[in-house]
Amino acid sequence: MAGIDEAMKPKRRSATVCGYPISIFFIVVNEFCERFSYYGMRAVLVLYFKYFLQWDDDFATTIYHTFVALCYLTPILGAIIADSWLGKFKTIVYLSIVYAVGQVVMAVGAIHDITDLDKDGTPDNMAFHIALSVVGLILIALGTGGIKPCVAAFGGDQFEDDQEKQRSTFFSIFYLSINAGSLLSTVITPILRAQKCGIHTQQQCYPLAFGVPAALMVVALIVFIVGSGMYNKVPPAGNILVKVCKCISFAIKNRFRHRSPEYPKRDHWMDWAEEKYDKLLIAQVKMVLKVLFLYIPLPMFWALFDQQGSRWTLQATTMDGNFGLMVIQPDQMQTVNPILILVLVPIMDSVVYPLVSKCKLNFTPLKRMTVGMFLAALAFVSAALVQIKIDNTLPKFPSSTEGQAKFINMANRSLAVEAGLHTFKLDNFTDYMTFKESFHLTVDSSYLDEVSLPGGSRSTIIIVQDGSKLKSLEFSDIIKKPEQGANAIRFFNGFNSTLNVTMDGEDSGEIVHNNMSLYANVPHGAAKFIIKDMSGRECTLNRELGFGSSFTFFILRNFTFGENCAQNIQEVKDIEPNSVHMAWQIPQYFLMTSGEVVFSVTGLEFSYSQAPSNMKSVLQAGWLLTVAVGNIIVLIVAEAATLPEQWAEYILFASLLVVVCIVFAIMAMFYTYTDPAKIESEFAYLEPEDKEKKNLEMAKKDVVPNHYETKRKSSDSSADENIKSNTKF
Repeated sequence: MAGIDEAMKPKRRSATVCGYPISIFFIVVNEFCERFSYYGMRAVLVLYFKYFLQWDDDFATTIYHTFVALCYLTPILGAIIADSWLGKFKTIVYLSIVYAVGQVVMAVGAIHDITDLDKDGTPDNMAFHIALSVVGLILIALGTGGIKPCVAAFGGDQFEDDQEKQRSTFFSIFYLSINAGSLLSTVITPILRAQKCGIHTQQQCYPLAFGVPAALMVVALIVFIVGSGMYNKVPPAGNILVKVCKCISFAIKNRFRHRSPEYPKRDHWMDWAEEKYDKLLIAQVKMVLKVLFLYIPLPMFWALFDQQGSRWTLQATTMDGNFGLMVIQPDQMQTVNPILILVLVPIMDSVVYPLVSKCKLNFTPLKRMTVGMFLAALAFVSAALVQIKIDNTLPKFPSSTEGQAKFINMANRSLAVEAGLHTFKLDNFTDYMTFKESFHLTVDSSYLDEVSLPGGSRSTIIIVQDGSKLKSLEFSDIIKKPEQGANAIRFFNGFNSTLNVTMDGEDSGEIVHNNMSLYANVPHGAAKFIIKDMSGRECTLNRELGFGSSFTFFILRNFTFGENCAQNIQEVKDIEPNSVHMAWQIPQYFLMTSGEVVFSVTGLEFSYSQAPSNMKSVLQAGWLLTVAVGNIIVLIVAEAATLPEQWAEYILFASLLVVVCIVFAIMAMFYTYTDPAKIESEFAYLEPEDKEKKNLEMAKKDVVPNHYETKRKSSDSSADENIKSNTKF
């Protein structure tokens, strides 16, 4: 790889076009491809866990949030490697290779044709797929997290000190590429997933959904390396994060080493580091610690925010995604977030905040962040209300001690039926009835059978004419909603001849007289069923299907082939289709995205304004750490709560965030805004003989007047001005 092993060169002016270094083109394209790769893979991840690896909702959610947490823990490792040893360029290249390998491993692990298949098409050697998936996710987390703190900073390194305007434009384009990659990938990869692929059996195409992001990551790596000869590569100068940690560690050790009364007390516990560290550094660490202390409640916001890709996506699988002109896949609903971001960020900056300012309201950054947390809590209340609406439309499946049965009359006359405690007149068919124990089935005063329904089961009992007598036939029904929006369809052959049914081009096999076909999963939309007899005569049945329904089609005794043949096919709806529209999720996405814009963008801007000039990366690492901890909170709460109803879990998270929001608001009341540039300048321009005295004053003071100032050094101005665009990490 050209350029990787080159010695680090001093910063030089790169070739430019219209005043911009050519090298930034490669960095922007690299970031677009990398974000497409990451968000595209993540968009379909929880559905891959549930439907391909066959994990339940809770375990799929647990692994999803474990992966996201790891992605936000590894940036600290990447920053240390880049600043202490390899430099940003080599770190990006080496970890991008790890990243690309991880994506390829994920794509290979999703190929179901590389192992034997069960009768239902499920991979037989599931442990093989799970192992590859776990290895792939670990490599991806190391890669995406490791390069996260390096790429934007490396782009900034390409500009000279007199190119502030160009640097500012670069950051705008850079963060636009992040959101563009996120938006496009969350639209495209669910479409790829929904395609059918496979050699032995056709399944949803997860290899393609993971393979395209893998290809984009390879493209990102190649593009980045191609620009190698044009980059300014700043050599590693030591990691400030490590230095801060050592300073804090020394202060703590020194404090406990001198606990006896003979040692005078100091105004701040960090002052115990004075014996080894410069007092300017100590003052800077104090400013950082003040902000990090405010970070303590923040993970709870991310605990709710990142469930858009897990719980909310799973919620969408039980909803109606037909928007008329298009059908939205459950994982495509995540695109609402980046779309709303692109709309809400300029509205907030150009309309909302100026109006608040004109009303002379003191809407400080910390107050904005409090509002953002409250909006996220409201989003989960909205999600809970939607979940209750969904639950009310779901069928009432039997408990483990009950069985359910419905009765179908194919005897061409009205029947008087006694089934246990149930007595009713049967003309066509009944709804499901619940039975707690076995029962005698009597029809027209004639005993037919002893029926015993296993606990938790559903059955269809068909009464047919058998010569001069009646006979009952029992068939097991599905006991859960069809998944992924599919429809479970089967046929009962009451015709006096063997029939063959083809469903949307897939042959379901022969169905003999008085027998039932297996369920077939038929997608949403127009479905075409072709019924043939042994002599080749055909009957076509067309039906428009929704999402998540189950139907049994009964071919009656008087069925005849011909133009009106479908009239002699009786349709019985076993499970109602999803009736709650996905559009009902838009309010919760709107509230969550509004909260993100107010909370995240403001939080980043606040952190930069309150950080010393050489420690902005430390606070960035701390900010990313809150995201990781938030995902860990999801794991803890979801496992500890074990709530039977999903809406109750949503309310629990909303309640926890409201409590944390109140705590954060109280903490914010006692926070005094500082001007790091002013504090640093007072240290920088002191004469040596005055420094000692001034250091003591500053250690006591540690603050400036109580108002919000955002004065920054020129070297950081472009990043600070454009941080509001950084809505994806």
